[in-house]
Formats: sequence, structure tokens, C-alpha cells
Amino acid sequence: MKKENLRKLFTIAFVLILTGMSTKTFAQKEAFIDSQYILNNIPEYNDAQETLNNLSAKWQKEIAEKHDQAQEMYKKFQAESILLPADVRKSRQAEIEKADQEVTALQKKYFGPDGELFKKRQELIGPIQEKVYNAIQTVATTENIDFVFDKASSPTLIYGNPKYDISDAVLDEVGKVMQTATPAQRR
Repeated sequence: MKKENLRKLFTIAFVLILTGMSTKTFAQKEAFIDSQYILNNIPEYNDAQETLNNLSAKWQKEIAEKHDQAQEMYKKFQAESILLPADVRKSRQAEIEKADQEVTALQKKYFGPDGELFKKRQELIGPIQEKVYNAIQTVATTENIDFVFDKASSPTLIYGNPKYDISDAVLDEVGKVMQTATPAQRR
């Protein structure tokens, strides 16, 4: 009889422990943000994006001009190649190849994985993203939120009840360290 009572006691204790664990698991608080909305309401981000767009357009124009020059050299060569001596033809082909290589080098310099645009983006947008992340962390900690999802970039968030959207709270928190759009300007 004592073994059976002891077994029942262990079973009840085990069930209570599991129930307590599952209650704790279900007590997690979740929220979501819209990072694109947040960033679009930070004037410094918009200024940085404009700067990056202007640089990109400038560099694309420079590359297009170099490309057009190389194309013009090639067309001229095609028209004259029959009349040119072999050594001059070879020299012109080398010039055209060099011009093409310069275009490719410029593309890589400006738009490659470690190019100027990437570096400028890191310089201008990196600090803003860090401030937004810190604000998310502050809001989540303040409101006892365990998980924050980003509906702008996460394809797994199919629906989010607007009452759990903490984007405005994050913007308010970011506004403490940098200028953001006011609540009246946001919507």
C-alpha cells in the first residue's frame, strides 16, 4: 500500500511539474514590428538612402559612359578591321579588351561585395540599424516580451494582431536618441 501511495505521489508531482512547465511555455509573450515602417519614419535613414541612391546613380552613369566608349571603340574597330594591318588590329583589340576590363573593374569597385556602395551603406545605415535594434531590445525588455518578429522581412508571420505591433513603441524609443517622425506624422 505504501508503494502504491508513493507511486501516486510521484505521478501527481510529475504531472504538476509538467503542468507548471507547460504553463510557463504558454506564458511567453510575443510581439512583432514592421522594420520597413520604422526605418521609413526615421529621417536620417531616408537621408542615408537618398545619399546611397545618388552615389549609385552617379557610379552607374560613370560605368555606362565607360561602357559606351568601349562599345564605340569596338564598332569603329569592326568597321575598320579589314583595312588595318595585323599589328594595328592586334593593338586595337588589346585596347578594346583593356577598356572592357576597366568597365568590369569599375563595376566591382563600386558595386561588388566589398565595393564602395557596400562600405557606404555600412557607414550610413549600420548605426541606424543598431539604434533600432537597441530600441527593440529596450521595448521588449520593458514590456516583458520574449520574442519579437519582423513582419517586413519574415515570411513566416502570416498574421499579426495589431495590438501586438510594437513598431510605434520602438520608434518612440529610437526617438529618444535620434530624430524620428512624430506619432501624428506616421500614419
